[in-house]
Amino acid sequence: MTTRADRRTRHRAGRSGRRTEFGGYAAVAWPRLLRTAHLLTGDAAEADALTRTALSDAYARWRRIPGNDTDFYVRRLLVRHHLGRHLGRRLGRRLGRRPHRTGPVPQGPLTRALAALPARQRVVLVLRLGEDLGRLEIAEMLGWSVGAVKSYERRGLKALGAI
Repeated sequence: MTTRADRRTRHRAGRSGRRTEFGGYAAVAWPRLLRTAHLLTGDAAEADALTRTALSDAYARWRRIPGNDTDFYVRRLLVRHHLGRHLGRRLGRRLGRRPHRTGPVPQGPLTRALAALPARQRVVLVLRLGEDLGRLEIAEMLGWSVGAVKSYERRGLKALGAI
């Protein structure tokens, strides 16, 4: 028969192993996620905050994330948080709130060009070209159809060619 103290000890040991496993993943994935977030946001501070938010959400759900889909899941969290922030700002403008820039003007020609695109086009191009994901993977990640991904990709590339 197990005692309450035995159960508590096993629970704490499980949490410690979970922290170690997640810490290893986060240390390896951090640079790549931060680079993706920087391409999405165009601002280093905002990219850092976005990456931390995605990783903290992943940590909270760590036991439920399939081991072979960890990168997909965390990248999806990152992109969805970015789109949620962007759409929240857009809604604020519709409600009459003044738009505000959270950071400095993006640096570098690629970052400036991406920042000029609408959020969905930017997300598709960053995932397609920066992360080298296929259209089907992007569609699954975002919950869109493959046709929508193709359309956003085509429009984004056309806009980048015009810039």
